[in-house]
Amino acid sequence: MMERRVRVRFAPSPTGPLHIGGVRTALYNYLFARQQGGDMILRIEDTDSTRFVPGAEEYINEALAWLGIGIDEGVREGGAYGPYKQSERRDIYREHVQRLLDAGRAYIAFDTPAELEAKRQEIKNFQYDASTRGMMRNSLTLSPAEVESLIASGEKYVVRFKIEPNRDVTVHDLIRGDVTINSSILDDKVLYKSVDDLPTYHLANIVDDHLMEVSHVIRGEEWLPSAPLHVLLYEAFGWTDSMPQFVHLPLLLKPDGKGKLSKRDGDRLGFPVFPLDWQDPVSGERSSGYREAGYLPQAVVNFLALLGWNPGDDREILSMDDLIKEFSFEHCSKKGAKFDFEKGKWFNHEYLLALPDRELAQLFVPVLQQHTSASFAEDYITRAVGLVKSRINFVKDLWDHAGFFFVRPENYSEKDIRKRWKPETPAIMRQLVEVLRGIEPFASAHSEEVVLGWIKDNEYHLGNVMNAFRLAVVGECKGPHMFDIAELMGRDETIARIELAINRIQPIDA
Repeated sequence: MMERRVRVRFAPSPTGPLHIGGVRTALYNYLFARQQGGDMILRIEDTDSTRFVPGAEEYINEALAWLGIGIDEGVREGGAYGPYKQSERRDIYREHVQRLLDAGRAYIAFDTPAELEAKRQEIKNFQYDASTRGMMRNSLTLSPAEVESLIASGEKYVVRFKIEPNRDVTVHDLIRGDVTINSSILDDKVLYKSVDDLPTYHLANIVDDHLMEVSHVIRGEEWLPSAPLHVLLYEAFGWTDSMPQFVHLPLLLKPDGKGKLSKRDGDRLGFPVFPLDWQDPVSGERSSGYREAGYLPQAVVNFLALLGWNPGDDREILSMDDLIKEFSFEHCSKKGAKFDFEKGKWFNHEYLLALPDRELAQLFVPVLQQHTSASFAEDYITRAVGLVKSRINFVKDLWDHAGFFFVRPENYSEKDIRKRWKPETPAIMRQLVEVLRGIEPFASAHSEEVVLGWIKDNEYHLGNVMNAFRLAVVGECKGPHMFDIAELMGRDETIARIELAINRIQPIDA
């Protein structure tokens, strides 16, 4: 028997922005498909017309593209198994609904919402199943003529799957092993609604997975309860030989407390839960995204991959190629993964640190242009960024740490003035200016040797002199090695800043 080609699908609904948990599901599908030399399908599940949100489908495609999650078949890419949008597959679903009706595996139900609510009030924990279907208004209790008349008159109806009670149904999951439930706890799920001539999730997914030859269904843990129903549907259609392998991923959990990660957690603790910024087209509400917050896509991918999976050792920095090579369901956790957003910042820091200085400088230029209209040589920006990049988590942080390279300080830290700028400091700084004028070449190591020698010869306090020097040039006592700063700024700019500080700073009594 020929080995089945690996084909996976990510099937989001266009009901809003793509949640970061959905992104991780897409990522795991992609990693597995690439590792196995298989196909990655993007299928849009838009069967719930009441929840459709304009722009959501475009958002999904843009988010996956930004993260480097490549799609082989989909609405944009095309493919031999389309259409890839469920609203365009009505005829296919209608045909399969009829197959179930003809085989006696499904039935038509005319119960109105009011009738269903009345039955819930009458029967505690009411469930539409083998024990109650006989008392409802459906094709099992009505005559064929009555059913035909109701349909002809335009009465709205649904098609329900007829589940036989008291049968153990086993789902084999590649992470969780065998999961068995009794069919009596399942209700007769709605498979199709005449009101919009569209199937529900349960039918559409089974039909599409079969026709698109999906080999593995990799999805979130919250879908595990529906897996037994899907097994029964595969059996009802006679497709057991093509049933996919099921993989239910652990949930992403709140950073604190219990429960599933939500947008509210992000708003409360100040981190994004969406890959890109999103503005709700109805309310106008804005939600922040990882891209606009300054995260590199490769950092987000690395961070998400390790939420619920590990490579089998203690490595943390893994490129997309590394992840593809190492990924396996054997190392996926059964337990939910706490969403450590601070760890996400750490990953971004590590990836920024690994970027070549020139590439990081290019990312910094738009931030620089927001603060000053002055122009600077590419090499100058690159060297400035290289001196401070170990201190940042995001590109935007570079201004806080490197802004003084591009704009002279207008104000000076009061705390540092109080501690480091004494009445005798201006006179010492004037001496330092003369020392700097005579240094040749004006290079970091040589300047350091000369200045430290001058401080020692004059028996000045090293900390006081060097911190006053830094305060004058930077505006506060922070930053990289002082002589590296001076070398990059150059002699003239360094001296000009010291002279400016001498004229501006007044000592503050401690």
